[in-house]
Amino acid sequence: MKYFLVFTLVFGSITVFAQESGNITVPQDTVEVKTTAESENMQPDNTLVNQEEQNSTQPEKESKFNKSKLYYGGYLNLSFGSYTRIGIEPLVGYKVTPKFSIGGKLSYNYIKDKRYTQEYTTNNFGFSLFTRYRVVPRIYGHAEFSSINYELFYTDGSSKREWVPFLFLGGGYSQPITKNSWLTAEVLFDVLQNENSPYKNWEPFFSIGVGVGF
Repeated sequence: MKYFLVFTLVFGSITVFAQESGNITVPQDTVEVKTTAESENMQPDNTLVNQEEQNSTQPEKESKFNKSKLYYGGYLNLSFGSYTRIGIEPLVGYKVTPKFSIGGKLSYNYIKDKRYTQEYTTNNFGFSLFTRYRVVPRIYGHAEFSSINYELFYTDGSSKREWVPFLFLGGGYSQPITKNSWLTAEVLFDVLQNENSPYKNWEPFFSIGVGVGF
């Protein structure tokens, strides 16, 4: 009987110790699982790296301004008679679309005016802003705002300089000379009819010019 009690106590102690030992190992397994999850989360994030690589390989956006769309040229202005004008007008334009373009001009004119008793000779200068639209490959419409600094003469022999505005409407014809150059003939009419304009009402303006790239 005594041995039986001793055996029971020993067996019970071993069982309790085993259970306690088992309870200790469960947190260890849990810790190991958490450690594994943490190690996976600590791996490098390849998403950001791949995105940076894609951004570096993407081509840069094309600039809105394209030099190949520029064209250059100029005009020789000739008017003879009681009011003689000989002038040059260098220009630069930009093709917004294949048919529509915008641009600007500078102008210089030598003037000889014989409409009055006294003959006047002077030099005028100014600038213009224009738009063009090709109706067909060789014919285009033209609109232009121009401001010219004129020397205005009076009957008493005095004079003064003043800026005179013009708004020209008309069109032109372009004849190719080479693959990238052209010859143009242009007819324009001033619709503003400013009181200081030296030209008669609705007098046409004829110009002949050359250019590259239009």
